[in-house]
This record gives sequence, C-alpha cells and structure tokens, in this order.
Amino acid sequence: VTPQPGVPPEEAGAAVAAESSTGTWTTVWTDGLTSLDRYKGRCYHIEPVAGEENQYIAYVAYPLDLFEEGSVTNMFTSIVGNVFGFKALRALRLEDLRIPTSYIKTFQGPPHGIQVERDKLNKYGRPLLGCTIKPKLGLS
Repeated sequence: VTPQPGVPPEEAGAAVAAESSTGTWTTVWTDGLTSLDRYKGRCYHIEPVAGEENQYIAYVAYPLDLFEEGSVTNMFTSIVGNVFGFKALRALRLEDLRIPTSYIKTFQGPPHGIQVERDKLNKYGRPLLGCTIKPKLGLS
C-alpha cells in the first residue's frame, strides 16, 4: 500500500479492507437490514516495506461469509475489484493471497475436468484463471 500524501498508513489499510468488503461511498438503503460487522474486511497489521519510503504491507483478513461458496469470480471481484482505483491510495499491489482449505473445498472445478482444460490451453504445472483485466489496474 502506498497512501496518498497526508493519509496515514493505518487509515489506508483500513480503507482497503473496507472498500474491498462492505464499504461504500454512497448511502445504501439496505445498510440497516443486517449487521455489516459480520462481513467486514479488517486490516489487522501494517508494517513498513524495508528500504521503501511511504510503502507498507497491509495485512487484511476477510470473513468467509463475505464470499459466495465455490465462486472464484465473486472472491476475486471483492478482493481486487474497485479498491485498485481507490483515491486514498497512490499505489496498491496484491502480494499474497491465502485461502482456507474449507473454502477451497467449495470449488467444483471445470465441468469436464482440469486435464481437458489444460490440454485445450496447452498449459501445465501452474494455476489457471480467466478474467478480464480492467485498464485502470495495469498489467505490471
């Protein structure tokens, strides 16, 4: 996380957690229907990047209830969606993602099996993920 000038790193980390889970920039009438605490992402630790000025590693945890079971799309849209264009940040990069085994077990996999998909794509020995890259996210 690289916060904008004047934004403390703790605030930037909390903003990332909120924006990528239940936070919104507008009033939503459904906010009062349920307690959002159950679904909030939380930034639980911030540490400076050694040798880099104004860059921090923000550790964010999300409750599994936030994500639809078996949906890679839902999970990634939540975690790496609009937050990468968030104005409180100068830069943001996802460095690591740890997914609990209990959630991984909800993924069914491709309908014809992984080997069929790997053979079609001629890609072996690495994860496969198809998605659309938004221009504002960059490719580096």
